[in-house]
Amino acid sequence: MKVELGLTSFADNTDIYLEDGRQSAVSNAQRIRNIIEEIETADYYGLDVYGLGEHHRPDYAVSDPVTVLAAAARNTSHIKLSSAVTVLSSDDPVRVFERFSTLDAVSNGRAEIMVGRGSFIESFPLFGYNLNDYEQLFNEKIDLLMNINHNSIVNWEGELRSSIQNLGVYPRPENGPLPIAIATGGTPESSLKAGALGLPITYAIIGGDPKRFKRNIDMYKSIAESYGHNVNELSIATHSWGYIAETDEQAKREFFPSVKFSHDVLAKERGWAPYDENSFEREAGPNGAMYVGSPETVAQKIIETVETLGLTRFMLHTPVGSIPHTRTLTTIKLLAERVKPIVDKYFENK
Repeated sequence: MKVELGLTSFADNTDIYLEDGRQSAVSNAQRIRNIIEEIETADYYGLDVYGLGEHHRPDYAVSDPVTVLAAAARNTSHIKLSSAVTVLSSDDPVRVFERFSTLDAVSNGRAEIMVGRGSFIESFPLFGYNLNDYEQLFNEKIDLLMNINHNSIVNWEGELRSSIQNLGVYPRPENGPLPIAIATGGTPESSLKAGALGLPITYAIIGGDPKRFKRNIDMYKSIAESYGHNVNELSIATHSWGYIAETDEQAKREFFPSVKFSHDVLAKERGWAPYDENSFEREAGPNGAMYVGSPETVAQKIIETVETLGLTRFMLHTPVGSIPHTRTLTTIKLLAERVKPIVDKYFENK
């Protein structure tokens, strides 16, 4: 059994909150250059996939993941390069396909598209979309994107997006259709949609016991099977917040300040309760959604999650908030050199 291990990032770029003080944020330009180095490091040490998020707000540096992934593609050789996610509802499927097909060419066939409805909604007013059309926009645009992916000459009828009649979309991927996955925070609609379309799915598990997502996955598989898709050929992935250091204590000490700052920013926007150490300890514990600790601790928690949920891919989302770039690189190296061998050995005969 092959389980892919990788990383996701939102290119967080705020002041850096440390256990002993605060450092000023780097420029967005420097954060983007740091992301490229993180991708190159992940590739060098043998991780399988890197997913980069799209945001349009001051606390995240990347609004166009494809450009950053393409920059990293030239100095990497095997790592798969994905969005995490492309907010498809507020983008145009033709341009999404064209950008990722270009990335696929630059990377020699390593591009993937992870699409979602968008838990951050700043892109909707920015690009002139009505939030009242949230669901219909996604449904129309995933339908068009799949049409383009499988047909070089496109015929498609839409309501919110103008129709296309007998027009070509180029360049075409060299090795057939691009891998497209649907990402979700756990809404039943996304599991149903991905299952019906026979698309891979990625669950963002950022709170609570990961085991509770088994119901979503069972629903996804059941729907996929009812539509005639082979569930054994579908990739099921998760991504969760995490951080790795030499010891559990060091990892928690270094990770907590940035997680608290990031969470509290969103808490003010969304009406959540402020974050505290009890919440952190609960999520970092055996039944929580964060993978924080020594390589051995993180590896065992990943193994349990993969086995319980039947995953084919696990991605560690780091950093959460901003941490020093050197610490992010250390986490990447530890994930590759110390965690991955434990996970690989456990599943090699499964």
